[in-house]
Amino acid sequence: MISKKRKIIVNTLVAFFFFVGLIWAAVVVSKPGDQSARPDQWDRIQSEKTITIGLDDTFVPMGFRDKQGKLIGFDIDLAEKVFANLGIKVKWQTIDWTMKETELNTGNIDLLWNGYTKTPERAKQVAFSKDYHQAKLTLVVNKTSGIRRFSDMTGKSLGIQTGSSAETDLNAHPDVLKKYLAGREAVGYDSFDKAFTDLNAKRIDGILVDEDYARYYIEHQANPDDYALLSGDFQPSEDVVGMRKSDHGLQKAINRELDRLQKDGFINALEERWFGPRPAMKKEMN
Repeated sequence: MISKKRKIIVNTLVAFFFFVGLIWAAVVVSKPGDQSARPDQWDRIQSEKTITIGLDDTFVPMGFRDKQGKLIGFDIDLAEKVFANLGIKVKWQTIDWTMKETELNTGNIDLLWNGYTKTPERAKQVAFSKDYHQAKLTLVVNKTSGIRRFSDMTGKSLGIQTGSSAETDLNAHPDVLKKYLAGREAVGYDSFDKAFTDLNAKRIDGILVDEDYARYYIEHQANPDDYALLSGDFQPSEDVVGMRKSDHGLQKAINRELDRLQKDGFINALEERWFGPRPAMKKEMN
């Protein structure tokens, strides 16, 4: 009888530690820093013929809603073309852009494709496609502000989108613009349209933003000539598609299609449609 009880106890303990081990393994695999241990989702995506892409739906002209609420933009057209070629339907999902990498790595979305810029900090969390578009950062000001150069922002208030590449570059290269803010923190916005509203109301003095967004937004204002765009020494940004580090198959498929669309002129035609000609910005003088 005692031997039988011992056997039951031993078996129970073995089963207990076995399940504890399984739970521990699951936790380790789910850690954000161990994405390589996760399964590649490309087979699932191909099987379901659907992929979910996260975006900030106010980011003109990359991905935004028209007056009827339909999603349009450069990245919308490009992503739809890529996945149409692959026989996959795109499901667009609006997300909090400050939580974009978390949304991706928890599996709520499969990709980030919305003027998503390649940075060393982001490279720690996600994998990138090849770059498909480049843009420079520009400082947008009202012409009546008297701001003609970056140094004129001394003591002024700067608007920026929280979690954007512009915020990253501002902090990573403080000698370009941040040093002139005299210790004032940039005002953070969850979307750039709100920053432009405050600029128009003179609640802030300037906005640091991608040139493409700035030109598109200004072009669609009642008085486009009210604004000035100043360039500085920020390096051009490289737009890429963000994906989980484990999704190697998906990465190869996207890169293959981007190469094809670059070679056949589709991307160049798309840039001309959405961005148009790029007149030279005024170079800021220190």
